[in-house]
Amino acid sequence: MAAIASYLNHRFLRLPSTIGLMVIALLMSLCFVALGKLGLVELSHAAAFIRSIDFSEALLHGMLAFLLFAGALHVDLSDLASQKLPVAVLSTVGVVIATFITGALFWLGIHALGIDLPFIYALLFGALISPTDPIAVLGILKSAGAPKSLEIKITGESLFNDGIGVVIFLTILGIVVSGHEPDFSHIALFLLEEAVGGIGLGLSLGWIVYRLLRSVDNYQVEVLLTLALAAGGYSLAEVIHVSAPIAIVVAGLAIGNHGRAFAMSEKTREHLDPFWELLDEILNAVLFVLIGLEVLAVTLDWNTVAAGIMSIVVVLIARFISVSIPVLAMQFKRTFTKGAIKILTWGGLRGGISIALALSLPPSEYRDLILAVTYMVVVFSILVQGLTLGRVIRGKKSKA
Repeated sequence: MAAIASYLNHRFLRLPSTIGLMVIALLMSLCFVALGKLGLVELSHAAAFIRSIDFSEALLHGMLAFLLFAGALHVDLSDLASQKLPVAVLSTVGVVIATFITGALFWLGIHALGIDLPFIYALLFGALISPTDPIAVLGILKSAGAPKSLEIKITGESLFNDGIGVVIFLTILGIVVSGHEPDFSHIALFLLEEAVGGIGLGLSLGWIVYRLLRSVDNYQVEVLLTLALAAGGYSLAEVIHVSAPIAIVVAGLAIGNHGRAFAMSEKTREHLDPFWELLDEILNAVLFVLIGLEVLAVTLDWNTVAAGIMSIVVVLIARFISVSIPVLAMQFKRTFTKGAIKILTWGGLRGGISIALALSLPPSEYRDLILAVTYMVVVFSILVQGLTLGRVIRGKKSKA
């Protein structure tokens, strides 16, 4: 299906790859739904097949390692270092602010619609929807034409904030499951262990593989070493309970910069880059087709649709506030591109990670609602924000 969707998009739609594939898969799903409503096909079989795919397991414990490594591999460390303060603040403080603002506004909005939802579940939605998705962001930024400094901020934030977001999500989920609220020191220590542990593991594994790369000059072996670093490093991080996404991003940055410059021959670089670009494209194709098909597994009614539309507005407001506070605070120390807040707000795309986290929620009377509104926010984010991001950027450039 990914192959057919890729062909149709390249041949006819000519949309950015990630958007085009999701549009086609979404249209196919909606056609199935329409045919099912007309009684022409048995929709339950298609829905059962989609539900049988463990999307959360496939993405969070499978694809994500390779997608994050491929993304980090091509980020220039000197560019990232030049934006280290905005990236660090947006990917930590920004996520925390967005989580609580989204949760509070979502809770108020959902009660205004007459739906009874405990506040802790609203916070859970805030935690899973607040991190921007590196896969969606990296795929769309390639053609958006953002100023270099802003592109680095958005890319860096998206690569690191999902690790922080997952930790916040797991903390709130632990409160929901156990019913006991941990104290602030416990939460802070857990966050510190995950983040610092992930950075330490990523640096250690990156250094080991760097030494191995320096000792050989055989591109087949060297490509295999990087593949093992992504897969094995992610699994090891999960086993020792540190942030696997952060570990792999750090390792990818180390190999993509120091390793590329000092441990690889020109021939190795010529083979390594196309390999990871192709792997990235293949996994992206499968992932965004899966996102489009997930509509078959989502239960929608008029109340849920109203809640989804409200959630889109809430998420945008929360993103605007969570970006504005750090940017305005940092403007005393650095100059930001004109229109940075608007571009950062509109460029904060959500994607498969949010859906995967929603699907990982334990069974409850609120799970279907949270999954449905998450799906609607993600679809809006990728289709509407993704397609118009370039126009927003060009508009700011022309005004400047």
